[in-house]
Amino acid sequence: MLSCISLSADDKAIPFKIIPDINYANSGNPRQTLDLYLSTKIADSNHSINTEKQVLPLVIWVHGGGWQNGSKLSGKKPSRLPRILKTGRYLGASINYRLSGESIWPAQIHDCKAAVRWLSANASKYGINKNKIAVWGSSAGGHLASMLGNTNGVEELEGNTGDFLKSKSDVHAVINFYGPSALLQMDEYPSKIKHNSKNSPESRLLGEAIVEVPYLARQASPLHHVKKGGPPFIHFHGKLDALVPYHQSLTLHKKMRSKRNESCLISVQKGTHNMPENFTFKFVIPFLDYVFYGKGNPINDQEIIIDKY
Repeated sequence: MLSCISLSADDKAIPFKIIPDINYANSGNPRQTLDLYLSTKIADSNHSINTEKQVLPLVIWVHGGGWQNGSKLSGKKPSRLPRILKTGRYLGASINYRLSGESIWPAQIHDCKAAVRWLSANASKYGINKNKIAVWGSSAGGHLASMLGNTNGVEELEGNTGDFLKSKSDVHAVINFYGPSALLQMDEYPSKIKHNSKNSPESRLLGEAIVEVPYLARQASPLHHVKKGGPPFIHFHGKLDALVPYHQSLTLHKKMRSKRNESCLISVQKGTHNMPENFTFKFVIPFLDYVFYGKGNPINDQEIIIDKY
């Protein structure tokens, strides 16, 4: 079923359609589905066959929720994919993945990669430029987005989910909203959560207390996959985040820079475990426009002072 949304905030409305609940794994599992956001110039009543051969970059939203909760519906928040689609320069997708209560690591990254492979394999049908795919996530979704960006071509984490195993799961830009990056370092900084506990979200993800399975904890940490030649990243993190310490984005940013990769860190003084909605327009869209269209200038590291948001 197609649902149509038309936005009309501060500039001309760009209508788009959503194709919901596409099963990218061919499994019948609702946790292995995605919603596809398409421009009405591309979409039609025949479930979005790209008759005009228009090709646009794709932005994939990966939801948060501590790998225990959440859904792809969070991508529908106006400041997320709708704001991106409103530019008319991008297509979108929002993906579900199996939660830790159903399957432990590495099921989550296997599902994310399977979703990217499905989108890449069906790129021509839906007007997707498969060489210009960005992934954007918050919290646990930021972690999975960072994992995708730092494991392009890593066979160990591809898995065998879905029907398009020969398609690539590469992504070409990453927007990381306060995602964990180094699981074994999280308790070294102030937090409301005891991350080394067997009941922490990170330990539930791995199926054991993270300190008891250090190999898996490193495998599930984007920091340990950084290599030269990765895609450009932009990180956002509140300096007072009490759930995922600010150091998690800072250390990943520094490691990426040490490998001469493009990485930018937006630090928010007094910021907690969220980001202002206007950051999509202020930072995310300019980042995507620069990476995919060569428009504007690269974004530099910045410390933002915001009292309330």
